[in-house]
Amino acid sequence: MLNNKKKIKSALLSVFYKDGLDEIVQYLSSNGVKIYSTGGTLSFIEKLGANAQSVEDLTGYPSILGGRVKTLHPKVFGGILARRNNPDDSRQLAQYEIPEVDLVVVDLYPFEETAASGASEAEVIEKIDVGGVSLIRAAAKSYSDVAVVASRRQYAELLSMLKENGGGTTLANRRRLAAQAFDVSSHYDSAIFSYFNRSERIPSFKLSMPGGKALRYGENPHQRAAFYGNLNDMFEQLHGKEISYNNLLDIDAALRLIREFDEPTFAIIKHNNACGAASRPTLLQAWRDALAGDPVSAFGGVLACNRELDKEAAEEVNMLFCEVLIAPAYSAEGLATLKQKKNRIILAVKTLKLPAVQSRTLLNGVAAQEQDLSVETEKDMTFVTTAKPTAEQVQDLIFANKLVKHSKSNAIVLAKNRQLVASGVGQPSRVDALRHAIEKAASFGFSLQGAVMASDAFFPFPDCVEIAHKAGIAAAIQPGGSVNDQKSIDYCNANGVAMVTTGVRHFKH
Repeated sequence: MLNNKKKIKSALLSVFYKDGLDEIVQYLSSNGVKIYSTGGTLSFIEKLGANAQSVEDLTGYPSILGGRVKTLHPKVFGGILARRNNPDDSRQLAQYEIPEVDLVVVDLYPFEETAASGASEAEVIEKIDVGGVSLIRAAAKSYSDVAVVASRRQYAELLSMLKENGGGTTLANRRRLAAQAFDVSSHYDSAIFSYFNRSERIPSFKLSMPGGKALRYGENPHQRAAFYGNLNDMFEQLHGKEISYNNLLDIDAALRLIREFDEPTFAIIKHNNACGAASRPTLLQAWRDALAGDPVSAFGGVLACNRELDKEAAEEVNMLFCEVLIAPAYSAEGLATLKQKKNRIILAVKTLKLPAVQSRTLLNGVAAQEQDLSVETEKDMTFVTTAKPTAEQVQDLIFANKLVKHSKSNAIVLAKNRQLVASGVGQPSRVDALRHAIEKAASFGFSLQGAVMASDAFFPFPDCVEIAHKAGIAAAIQPGGSVNDQKSIDYCNANGVAMVTTGVRHFKH
């Protein structure tokens, strides 16, 4: 049944982009296919020297309303929607002189591109395709008899299909084309809804991501996985093996963190958390100090920096086994050095622009929220203690607060001289997170005298500031907002610890 082959005898072509259409027109014309077309597509076909009948001649009506109405007519849709095995449908086609249409080729108005270009609303609205979407839905519904191509990206596939089947299509071909057509039309409608819903805020969640790619597996080998989206828009892969699901999670975490920094910075990500980070006048020194923060966890991590990776830095980075390396650019010598490891994934960032809304499946639905884009600076700090942080400590507090924002809650970050000294992340208790960070700093020989502490949420009790002070911490940054804030402030005042609040919590789960 799925091999039920049907010869293409007639086709309707109405496309916005003509690139690649010439081969299809020439093939159809050489095989004696009757072609119907409209407007610019008709002119394109005629310039190729092929014969085609205008839809206006078929329907007896001109294109009206500035081209808004061209194909919306029973003589067009009747020939697409008629059931070839239904005698009543066949009689009506004959009665009203409606020709059957075996193939519909459409490429829709570029709505998304126009909306993204910053065009006026009037211009965007004019790029909402009505007739094209209607043709797609009609042809896809009639896949038992009609083949449909809904995007210029399918032109090559159609041509190959026709050649393979002697100018026809199988039922299996047509069913697959119908599924692809509904994928195109549903994505198109989702984009239009999202455009309108920017202001209307209708409580409906729609996310359409074409271009899915199967991954080797998910977080674990027994889990199937895929990525939906176009990674080529974000970066160019210059070298290495295929990117895995876990790589993607760490790459996402790395990009979100590194874009917070303006000065030369290196960050090392492991399981979505920074295990090393430093900001320095040179990228080489930033790398050395980031690695010093935890050279053990850095093994097999994802590395990210915000400057061109030069030869000197690349030579030292190359000494560490890492899964992924991310930079805005690479010097020719540096790239050659880094390519010495065959499987190392090397990415050159094109853009750091990320979606404004993040979502995840929860229970039997989806939860969506705005991205946490808040970045606190000195002007956002409230100095709540008698002791005030020095200018250098303020910079360390800002540095540490950026890191804790991108760490799994409960999280504590200890920093000194704009270097991540240690962190405690993903702990059920904030005290546990702090103790873990202190123990880790000691294990790598760091002195915490004069260091600063950042907490992703408020201190519910003064125990954290007490433990931190006894370890040598000189200043702390936290959102504030606990009913026991004053107790933490009182301890700091009694012991000469500086503390600032920001009023912004950075939970990350």
